[in-house]
Amino acid sequence: MNGVSQNPVVIIPGVFFWDSFYDPMKEVLAGYLSRERIAVAPVTLFDWTGFPPSPEQSTNRVMKAVDGAVREMERKFPNEPVTLVAHSGGGTVAMIYLLEEPFQGDVYRTRGRVSKLVTLGTPFHTHERYAKIKTDFIFSHLQKDFFERCRVVSVVCDKYHGNDQGGFVEKMCFKCYRSVQEDGRVGGDGIVPAESCFLEGAENVTIADAGHLPTPHTRWYGTKEGIKQWIQWL
Repeated sequence: MNGVSQNPVVIIPGVFFWDSFYDPMKEVLAGYLSRERIAVAPVTLFDWTGFPPSPEQSTNRVMKAVDGAVREMERKFPNEPVTLVAHSGGGTVAMIYLLEEPFQGDVYRTRGRVSKLVTLGTPFHTHERYAKIKTDFIFSHLQKDFFERCRVVSVVCDKYHGNDQGGFVEKMCFKCYRSVQEDGRVGGDGIVPAESCFLEGAENVTIADAGHLPTPHTRWYGTKEGIKQWIQWL
């Protein structure tokens, strides 16, 4: 179908977003591979926040939801490795899930189950407090041979430039980018600076036109226009 890989796909929501936000993205992807081969991990807002609030444990809760979705795909399509498509902070959760190292007491065995990870606007370099818990763990355990068993494609857009002396949009981008890295006068997807998504060992892909947030009436990574720009790497 359109020359796109037909491996089963599990979509992982970004931080503070839940599964139903990604139903439109699933419908677009269904134009490239059969709908039954696409699932959204059943992540809830509670998984990200906890109750009482415990965002430092969000990775563990989301990994559990992801593992359930991967195992369900494995049941439906035995011997066919799954591709994870992870948005924003869901990408660093996916990396921890795939590393097969204990994270706050939880570890998953994924070899043979997952062969590829495509991240969309995932910052691997950040100084934001809770995101840094994940990225510090990743870089303390990531070895070069990881990329031999799991292909990683990091997709980001650099259309929106931050400028503290510019117009309203540029100023907002500047503030968002500064929450991730020191320099806010760079290009990004409106929320995440592009250079923060570059991961050594991965295939780093910069696309021309996509915003970060999966909100209605926006052109983000999961819309028809956004997906068309990165679908060849699925």
